[in-house]
Amino acid sequence: MRWADGFIGVDWGTTNRRGYLIDSAGRCTREFEDAKGVLSVPAGGFPDAVAEIRQRLGDQPLLLAGMIGSNRGWVEAPYVSCPADMEKLVGGLVRPGDREAIVPGASYVDGDRADVMRGEEVQILGAVAAGMVDPGALVCHPGTHNKWVVLRKGQIQSFRTVMTGELFSLLKEHSILADLLKGEVAVNDAFRSAARYAIYHEALPAELFSVRARVLLGQARKEDAASYTSGILIGTDVRIGLSLPTGAQVVVMGKPELTRLYAAAIAEATRDAIELDGEQCFLAGIREIAKRI
Repeated sequence: MRWADGFIGVDWGTTNRRGYLIDSAGRCTREFEDAKGVLSVPAGGFPDAVAEIRQRLGDQPLLLAGMIGSNRGWVEAPYVSCPADMEKLVGGLVRPGDREAIVPGASYVDGDRADVMRGEEVQILGAVAAGMVDPGALVCHPGTHNKWVVLRKGQIQSFRTVMTGELFSLLKEHSILADLLKGEVAVNDAFRSAARYAIYHEALPAELFSVRARVLLGQARKEDAASYTSGILIGTDVRIGLSLPTGAQVVVMGKPELTRLYAAAIAEATRDAIELDGEQCFLAGIREIAKRI
C-alpha cells in the first residue's frame, strides 16, 4: 500500500475533528468538520468513529493527528522528544490497523520545565517542509493553549505553552467579569492599548480586575470590555513568547480569527509577524508524512 496514492488526513482534536480526502496528486478533493472530538467518543467507540470518517470520505487509508493519539484517544502514540523533525514523527507513527496510522506528539524537557503538544507539530513541520516558514523562525500557534515554538534548522528545538485561550474562556464563563465578556473581540483601540500595557508591565491579575472597575467608574465602555480583556491576556502571552532567546522571524499560525489578534499584539511590541492559515499548514504536513511512510 502506498499512502501517497491517496489517503484521508484527520486533524482530531479534543472537541472537534476535521477530515480531508487527499488524492494521488496531493490535492484535497473533499473535506468535512464536525464536533465529534475525542472527548465525545464513548469508551470502545473509536472503531465506529473511524468507520464513520470512511463512510463520509471514502474507503482510504487514514493518517490521524492530534488528540486521537493521546491517552484520551483511540491508541496512544508516545511523544517524540525535541529536537523533533519529520523523520522523528514518521518513525514514531503508531498503527492501530493495517490501514491506519497515528502521528505522535512532541515533548520538551529542560531541567524542571516540561511541555507537550499534539497536532501543532504537523502544522509547524509541514510549513517548514513546504517552505512557508524560515527554518529558524519563532512560531506562535494560538488556540486554547497557545504554543511558542523555536525552530532550529527546520527542527522543533523547544517550545512553551501558554493557556491564554482557556483562561479567557474561564473568565467568560465563571468569573466576576463574565457579564462584561459577552461581546465580540476586535482589534480596536481598547485591544491595542491593553496589549501594549501587558507587553511592558507584569500586572496581569490586577489588570483583569480593573476591567470591571473601569466600566463601573465610567472610564471605559462596557462594549469594549471583551476586547480589552483579550488584549491583556494576549499581550501577556506575547510578553512570554518574545522573551524566548531568539530574534528570528515571527510566524503566527492557526485560525485567521486568532492569528490577526496575535499579529496585532506582536505589532505593539514593535515586531512584525507573518500570518499563516493553520489548515493549509496541516495539509502540507500530513502530505509530507504520507510521502515518507
